[in-house]
Amino acid sequence: MITDRVRATGFRQSAAAMVLLLGTMGTVGTALLFQYVGGYIPCALCLAQRTPYYIAIPVALAAAIAAAGRASPVLVRGLLLVLGGLMLWSLYLAVFHAGVEWGFWPGPAECAGGGGADLSAGNLLATIDAVHAPSCDEAAGRFLGLSFAGWNAIASAIFASVALGAAIAKSDRHARIR
Repeated sequence: MITDRVRATGFRQSAAAMVLLLGTMGTVGTALLFQYVGGYIPCALCLAQRTPYYIAIPVALAAAIAAAGRASPVLVRGLLLVLGGLMLWSLYLAVFHAGVEWGFWPGPAECAGGGGADLSAGNLLATIDAVHAPSCDEAAGRFLGLSFAGWNAIASAIFASVALGAAIAKSDRHARIR
């Protein structure tokens, strides 16, 4: 029987874990596609924004497996809380980077940038030392008025809401009681 302190888990937690797993993988996958297929060289803050996702992907996988396997509600909800915290960290990094791009505050010293080298010039080894990350205060591009950092802020806010909402939500009406 469930104690009053620990709520059972159900469809909401399982669905949230899967949404978070697919969403975090899709977000970081999109960033990697823009980098390696689109030729966008990420700045220092762009790379920093990936760190919460790199941590969140295995945590979301563990949460999805735990929820599908009907693991302890404390474990499932704890993993969802961790995911919520990671996505809040990502949200902070994204808002900070967007603020640097809009000139609201200065970026870190390592964001001074120097432009990138042409990687299609033929000899990659000769040009690899000449590649410098772009400045963090210049958006590589904008879509509907938002930079990559702005879109990451929206995605991170959505993912944090999903994770935290599922972590504290009541169990489904038809959830199995342990």
